[in-house]
Amino acid sequence: MSLELSKKAAAVKPSSTLAITAKAKELKAQGKDVVGFGAGEPDFNTPENICNAAIAAIHDGFTKYTPASGINELKSAICNKFKSFNHLEYTPDQIVISNGGKHSLTNIFTALINPGDEVIIPAPFWLSYPEIVKLAGGVPVIVTTTKEQEYKLTAQALTDAITDKTKALIINTPNNPTGMLYTEEELRAIAAVVVEKDIYVVADEMYENLVYGEQKHISIASFGKEIYDRTITCSGLAKSYAMTGWRIGYTGSSKEIAKMMGSVQSHQTSNPNSIAQMAAVEALNGPQDSVKKMHTEFDKRRRYMYERICKMPLISTVEPMGAFYVFVDASQVLGKSYHGETVESVAKMADILINDFQTAVVPCGDFGFDDHMRLSYAISIEQIEKGLDRIERFLNELQ
Repeated sequence: MSLELSKKAAAVKPSSTLAITAKAKELKAQGKDVVGFGAGEPDFNTPENICNAAIAAIHDGFTKYTPASGINELKSAICNKFKSFNHLEYTPDQIVISNGGKHSLTNIFTALINPGDEVIIPAPFWLSYPEIVKLAGGVPVIVTTTKEQEYKLTAQALTDAITDKTKALIINTPNNPTGMLYTEEELRAIAAVVVEKDIYVVADEMYENLVYGEQKHISIASFGKEIYDRTITCSGLAKSYAMTGWRIGYTGSSKEIAKMMGSVQSHQTSNPNSIAQMAAVEALNGPQDSVKKMHTEFDKRRRYMYERICKMPLISTVEPMGAFYVFVDASQVLGKSYHGETVESVAKMADILINDFQTAVVPCGDFGFDDHMRLSYAISIEQIEKGLDRIERFLNELQ
């Protein structure tokens, strides 16, 4: 057949994180003792009270369609959470519940973007951002940050990147892949530029509950009416409640944008899973003990991984203060020789690690940083120790 398929779809890059995960699973299926640092999801089970709420929903026959943008009970729970945790006042008609965080972002950019509109994305970035923007007809504008800036966008760099085509900025805090957290001072400076230049900010706060040490999560929309009106706050239950497979994301925005997103969703997917919505109500309204336990365990792993990496040759990192990732600078590895073979890229390093050391890491070329890799600590401390031992052995074999 000579019919041409969609150029837009053909231009989408497959997810390298999913490719690494698939390779690790394939080796495990062959009986190999693989350590997978690629995980973008907690290794804990969904808390029992949340599972029980889902089971009760099934027994109660809550298995039919719901309103397209979600049930009011969950919208109210989200509003309460926004108020108590994020210091943001939203009403239920400003909330859209979707099939996960990616779906929320797809709704957002479908509602915001006209063909050719630019969206500023600080690098390093979560690899799906540019693809979602492009699928919505937008143009990703990548602004590369530096290690010295802790991989965070400055107000000046934002100002320099804005053109008359700029529609929005994406701010992800805590950040995937870096684990960095924007301070109040940094966010206020960015908010001032957003308001002055009259653009939108998409605040991806998916990892908001996973903040460590003395740091605090701050929502950029909380600084006053002008920035609030220009912000779409995006979050979900996947990371904080170990509910990745349940697929519940949500947004808080102006009523106008929420209505548009709800309309789009009503045609593209209809409602999020009814059972998962009832589970989400329990997650937000029920006891939070399990969340605290997971947080404590993540923090322990974070500190262990950071301290180990700091002692290793040829690699370095900035201490992550959020999420469950360590962003590792491997630039000094490049050009080294491994058994007579030049390690010309971090992607090559990742190949060697998985094939010769049964250790899966995520090379970050698709995250906007070719000479870095991402290691997740959403795996047990025993697995982390074993995997880091293997990485260290590889580093010591380089010439």
